[in-house]
Amino acid sequence: MRSGDRVRIVAPAGSPSREEVARGVELLTSWGLRVELGEHVFDQWGYMAGRDEDRVFDLNAAFRDPGVRAVIAARGGKGAYRIVDDLATDALRRDPKPVVGFSDITHLHLAVWSRCRLASFLGPFAKSHDTYTGPASAESLRCALMTTDPVTLHRDASEATVDVTVDGTATGILMGGNLIAIRTETGAGLPSLQGAILFLEHQRGTGLGEVDRALTQLTRSRALDGLRGVALGQFLGFDRDAEDPALGGWGIRDVLHDRLAALGVPVLGGLPAGHGNHPPTIPPGHPGDHRHSHRNPHR
Repeated sequence: MRSGDRVRIVAPAGSPSREEVARGVELLTSWGLRVELGEHVFDQWGYMAGRDEDRVFDLNAAFRDPGVRAVIAARGGKGAYRIVDDLATDALRRDPKPVVGFSDITHLHLAVWSRCRLASFLGPFAKSHDTYTGPASAESLRCALMTTDPVTLHRDASEATVDVTVDGTATGILMGGNLIAIRTETGAGLPSLQGAILFLEHQRGTGLGEVDRALTQLTRSRALDGLRGVALGQFLGFDRDAEDPALGGWGIRDVLHDRLAALGVPVLGGLPAGHGNHPPTIPPGHPGDHRHSHRNPHR
């Protein structure tokens, strides 16, 4: 993208605050982009940003407008899974443009790849002066949108998944996003993961059993057949599980290793990407290089 390009902010899932969107507009404008808002960005219907038909209308209007060069989700939340069947992916295939968002927006990324084979950007709605995204997140998104610089993630020893590793090297198309969103698309809109490196992250609010169920469902459905590697981002909210006697001493590392090591592919844990502070922007649909060994533990 270049200075002067138009971008459209939409709300395919949860409803954002006006203050958040205003700070997002401020930041994007400072990059020289011309920012527009979808017609229904500030609607609310239950826990979603307006009715299904209105949320998908805003998305499809952006897809069909040849002057819009990127579509940015104002937030995640819940609801994107309800509208994926009605996306105007034919228009997006004819006029490719990046879709940006994470968490529940994973549903859109999977649909765009499955139907159009288009890469997208798994990243936050960057807001100026924000303690959650912050300058590093904003710069990561700017580089992804407006430069051709490569995206490289390095392990962080403080992440809960850092010890979940299986040595090896793999190259493939990067796919994935939020674990629960990927599980929800099983049997419906989940694209083939043959030859892919699967990135997984998980938000707060569910227990070890829910992670186990999700990974088991993906395994039993054969959705993970043909994977070349797994990259693990942040799995948050499991810090004290190993102290819970009802869990038999298991924590999130144990569940992930138990389910993923059996796949027989390299696994790289500890990537600082997901629902934690200062999330980077990563590009599902792009070729990825995934390495882990005792000699090269960081890439």
